[in-house]
Amino acid sequence: MESIHRIGAVLNDRSQNMKMSIGVDLHKTQFTVCFLGEKRQMVESGIFSTNKSGYDDFLKKAKEYSESGYVLQAAVESTGNARYFRNKLLVAGIDVVVVNTLKFKVVNESVKKTDKHDAKTLAEFLEKEMLPESVLCSQESEDLRRVLKTRSLLVKTTVSVKNQVHGLLLGYGIESKRGQLQSKKERQRILNGLEDHECFGNAAKAVVPLFDTIDQLYAQVKKLEIVIEELVLEDKDVELLMTIPGVGIITASTIRAYMDDINRYDSPKKFASYIGLAPWVQNSNETIHHGHITKRGPVELRTAMVQSVLGMVRSSKTTGNYRIMSKYRVMKKVKGSGQSIIATARKMSTIVYMILKTREPFDPLRMVPDKRYMEMQAAAWNVVKAG
Repeated sequence: MESIHRIGAVLNDRSQNMKMSIGVDLHKTQFTVCFLGEKRQMVESGIFSTNKSGYDDFLKKAKEYSESGYVLQAAVESTGNARYFRNKLLVAGIDVVVVNTLKFKVVNESVKKTDKHDAKTLAEFLEKEMLPESVLCSQESEDLRRVLKTRSLLVKTTVSVKNQVHGLLLGYGIESKRGQLQSKKERQRILNGLEDHECFGNAAKAVVPLFDTIDQLYAQVKKLEIVIEELVLEDKDVELLMTIPGVGIITASTIRAYMDDINRYDSPKKFASYIGLAPWVQNSNETIHHGHITKRGPVELRTAMVQSVLGMVRSSKTTGNYRIMSKYRVMKKVKGSGQSIIATARKMSTIVYMILKTREPFDPLRMVPDKRYMEMQAAAWNVVKAG
């Protein structure tokens, strides 16, 4: 139910060409707004439902101010439904700032925590132009993210069901290997063995629905992978990323979806920082401390970088002589596998950045040691001259 509270004075002729800042505290079922005039005077506040009638009532109220000569601008914190809310306002001709909550702590750390106060705070900082803006990705990237997230959820569910099967079989004294449930033929062999065994006949009744669930999940994952292939069919970024040894279409699509536009990042360091692969740095007086990686930014993008490294490790026949892999092997002996993979993922982010920035495919010649690189360049040049 919508309720609106008149607080300020009635609009008059002096409102012509004045700016009005609108703070919005957005929730799942309702949102609270604060209309703030140029002199930081709260003109009006209200509560609206996040349904069609609620949005219509809010936009009707905003239109009244706009027709009275106010230039409207709204601020809303980055939440799950902030994109939909922003799009609603943009269609109505209202400029919207989506606030980066990681950089704007005033609302979260406020002693007075009410929706009305939070909306007023956003409006005040918007009027001062002091709100850190969160850049939303394109609609194409958002659509790709949703499909990738659903696929990831189904894959995790499949792993969970498989673990249930392993546990069930172990309860009957049957030890199963990790990849044994991967193929349908092997699952059928296990099921036949249970049905034919005089002691394990009842176990088959419990395993059958789990195996059916695995089959269904595999089918759904396959359908989503076809959708992903269609979404990135003509995507040049994905095409370039797949030139990296060990990077498949899912990893390439994930990087493409979660970075959105490589031109948003001024340098490889900024890109690594966005991913969350940059280390914490504390600088006090003359002392500098470097900590673990920040883990800020999309976890999916960090995971994709790690998967890229693991893919390159698995392609050792092709990538074994790359400098990045040589350093990985040396570091692994000293710091172990985990830290070495993360450190190499940081280097991988630089490779990804340069490939997408220069629009050139992965060049294996640049990955080998300098002397070897010169020799291979000379050999390639000799072949060209001979031809």
